[in-house]
Amino acid sequence: MPEVTSPYATGTPCWVGLMAGDHLAALDFYRDLLGWQGQPGPAEFGGYAVCELDGKPVAGIGPTMDPAEPTVWTGYLATTDAQATQDAIVGAGGTLIAPVMDVGDLGRMLIAADPQGAVFGVWQPGVFSGAKVVNEPGAVIWNELHTSDAEAATAFYGEAFGIEFKRVEGDVEYWELRVGDRPVGGATLLANDPPGTPAHWLTYFAVDDVDSTVDALIKRNGTVLVPPFDMAEGRMTVVTDPQGALFAMIKHEPR
Repeated sequence: MPEVTSPYATGTPCWVGLMAGDHLAALDFYRDLLGWQGQPGPAEFGGYAVCELDGKPVAGIGPTMDPAEPTVWTGYLATTDAQATQDAIVGAGGTLIAPVMDVGDLGRMLIAADPQGAVFGVWQPGVFSGAKVVNEPGAVIWNELHTSDAEAATAFYGEAFGIEFKRVEGDVEYWELRVGDRPVGGATLLANDPPGTPAHWLTYFAVDDVDSTVDALIKRNGTVLVPPFDMAEGRMTVVTDPQGALFAMIKHEPR
């Protein structure tokens, strides 16, 4: 299984974390569904667990701080200077949810929302740089912004992180997100989501077989929002876990 060894460039998705009302149940669910190994972490970090695939960090699961807080996946974009990025986010019209804080010697983080309301995290590495496994079954393979205004999102993420939006040829409402000349994610319009869906970032996990994994998810009380279907990049589905956290799964078949 390939391991990420080089630092993540600023603006590149580098980590994904779930904050769950019952994080022990979430650990069990994703262990069974995606093959993760993870135990609750130290009390000083709220019991946050760094989950692993074959001994390498792949995602985090921790408890919500407020019982009323929804269970959601949050993707983190890399930076070399969290404070400067926070200033850029505010200057570009974003909203701070949790200002810059130190996470021991692991790194520094913040949580924010873009002007359309999509929530994301920012991670400045210390001794921990982020996911060591990506683009493999059980790991994150894609990050997708669902926004009401692609032009405004282009301006915001460009100013805050240097992310570029490049419209995909032949696709009316899809953009490739690029850092330098490298694609790091995608963007689509909320018009393609059910009415009333708020702006958000959608995390995609790679799987070996979408249909059998969906069957396993249903048996574990997950919910299928978009049944498995074939598209240009492979076969995918959109689901929620038993606590309501939204995510997608895909069996990637390169064009």
